[in-house]
Amino acid sequence: MNDAPQYATANAVDTLARTIWGEARGEGIPGMEAVASVILNRTANPSWWGHDIVSVCLQPWQFSCWNDGDPNKQKLHSVSLRSDPDFSSATGIAMRAVNGELPDPTRGSDSYYALSMPIPPKWATRSAFTFIIGRHAFYRLQIAAPSGDPDATCHSHV
Repeated sequence: MNDAPQYATANAVDTLARTIWGEARGEGIPGMEAVASVILNRTANPSWWGHDIVSVCLQPWQFSCWNDGDPNKQKLHSVSLRSDPDFSSATGIAMRAVNGELPDPTRGSDSYYALSMPIPPKWATRSAFTFIIGRHAFYRLQIAAPSGDPDATCHSHV
């Protein structure tokens, strides 16, 4: 028996849950669902930002919680279902997302940034704007940024 698909699904759920938690744990369920939707929208449109949930989440400079030096990165590795109710919520959202049961409240957004950033990213144009939820502004970009461009990252500081 091959356990690869089960492992792939478990790994996708875990990586997605940690990304949701790291990016939006202070945003409540709607904010966490919106971050999950951005990741799913990127997965549905493979590009420089990755081709599946894990590669999209871990693409360098895309989700700040995974960046070296970000204070959330160390927390990502130690959070558990028992230690944090927001991580439990993030895991439930990730399970729904991986199973195709999460509606997209983002209108197809593939990017967002934290409104706490003093200067919005260059890609955050009025024509690509979709909506604001909590402390994040969401966008649907028409042209993908080049790989490795740190200004193309989704930034969240929670």
